[in-house]
Amino acid sequence: MTTPRDLLIVTMDMESSRPVEQGDLSLALAAAEVIDLLGSQAVTLDDERIVPGYRPALADHLLDEAAASLVREAPYESVTDWLWRRGRGLSAAYQAALEAEGQLVRQRRQGLSFRAGRPTLTDSPARHRAAERWASDEPVLATLAEAVGVGSKRTGDSPDVTDDAVATVLAAVSDALVELGAVRQRKVIEDAAFDNIWRGGG
Repeated sequence: MTTPRDLLIVTMDMESSRPVEQGDLSLALAAAEVIDLLGSQAVTLDDERIVPGYRPALADHLLDEAAASLVREAPYESVTDWLWRRGRGLSAAYQAALEAEGQLVRQRRQGLSFRAGRPTLTDSPARHRAAERWASDEPVLATLAEAVGVGSKRTGDSPDVTDDAVATVLAAVSDALVELGAVRQRKVIEDAAFDNIWRGGG
């Protein structure tokens, strides 16, 4: 299993303080991909730029797709630019992959057999592995999950991320999530102002 898949499973399996936004999750999944590519030595970071290395054989097709989509010419791509480019629609892609593998099913709504309901995780080995990783308070998974609103059990005694490159990626996704939240807030304000104009004009 990969960090992105573990993250998706954890966000679906655990109680969160608020509904997990798909855009937030997509950014976090893109960050998780970079972290796994760092771990496989497929990339390194030069400051905040993702520098491709050799192409290892990656069993996960989405992670392999991520490696194939790396910018391979200097000055390369920043982590932030990667998050926004790669993250577009990424949560849907990972959900579709789990569904195709039978790890995720859509329950049929009673009386509406033609409409699929909310996706539900099956009792799979992948789900158990993700739960074990979450229970171990593994710092990367815990930090990414917490960033998208899934409650963390982390305490002052919890292990911290010690790898500088991984810490850089986690800082970048945190900033991107703040930016996305600000964009959403502006849209809410603009939509409310637009509604008020119409009401006033009526």
